[in-house]
Amino acid sequence: MSKLTLYGDSISGNCLKTKWVAERLRIPFDWVETSVIDAATRTPQFRALNPWGQVPLAVLADGRTLSQSNAIMLHLAEGSDLIPADPYRRAKMFEWLFWEQYSHEPVIAVRRFRVKFRNIRGDETDAKLAKDGEAVLARMNEALTAQPYFTGEALTLADIALVAYTRWASEGGYDLAAYPQVQSWIARVERDVGLPQT
Repeated sequence: MSKLTLYGDSISGNCLKTKWVAERLRIPFDWVETSVIDAATRTPQFRALNPWGQVPLAVLADGRTLSQSNAIMLHLAEGSDLIPADPYRRAKMFEWLFWEQYSHEPVIAVRRFRVKFRNIRGDETDAKLAKDGEAVLARMNEALTAQPYFTGEALTLADIALVAYTRWASEGGYDLAAYPQVQSWIARVERDVGLPQT
């Protein structure tokens, strides 16, 4: 019987968050390591599955494909406790998911990639990413002052999406010690999802 297949690169938080959702919900899947650095997403074989040439990519048990990390997570978590039943809390989860892709990932993840994998630091782009990243982390720290998770008292997809790159922020040159609420939240989510402690 066919099962879910996830194509992803293990250096990518966007890819890993789909894997973590499947693992937490005990959804059987096969993981196909697909290196972005080695251009494995640019091959004709991969583009036949995803013309955009991006990971993560989910191939569902019935053969249909789905891309974009948050779309994959939402599909996998349908009907689970990772999506709040309350309409307002569910909308807040979406609010953070949209913010994660628009405001968080383009800063925290991009600077981490430049510093860790491209050894690019100290230019004008790096300075802007550094400043914007500090603002992102400060916003997260403020939000977590009043509650343990981003939508309240329980883990949701918003937390899994946001922890993916935040737990690696130090690899991009950010000092997480300046954001104690964020540090505590990372440890909480890592424990809840069953991730190694960073």
